[in-house]
Amino acid sequence: MLTRLRHWAEALARETHAVWIAARDPRTPFAAKALGVVVAGYALSPIDLIPDFVPVLGLLDDLLIVPAGFWLFKRMVPEAVMADARSQANRADRPRGHTATIVIALIWVLIAGALAWQIAGFVSW
Repeated sequence: MLTRLRHWAEALARETHAVWIAARDPRTPFAAKALGVVVAGYALSPIDLIPDFVPVLGLLDDLLIVPAGFWLFKRMVPEAVMADARSQANRADRPRGHTATIVIALIWVLIAGALAWQIAGFVSW
């Protein structure tokens, strides 16, 4: 079972890389490019929308958001583009996702700052 789980994780990493490659392909429509960058960045990022320590919901977002994003992306992209991206992903090293991590962390900081700003506006000291 552990071997099967490892193969599944490797396939998911390869597919994430293929989505990243296809999102940067000039044959990909703009809306699909935007979705592909977001989905691949989210899948590669260690920061989740709902933290994993939150019971059930923390893992549910990974089990629903990422596969749904992949499914929608694949429907928006021509099959030839995905086939080329998959072959490139099979031959290439995996991206590390440091840029996506930084961008997502900055988004969280901005959201937290905006919420703090709103809360501070409602509280009179």
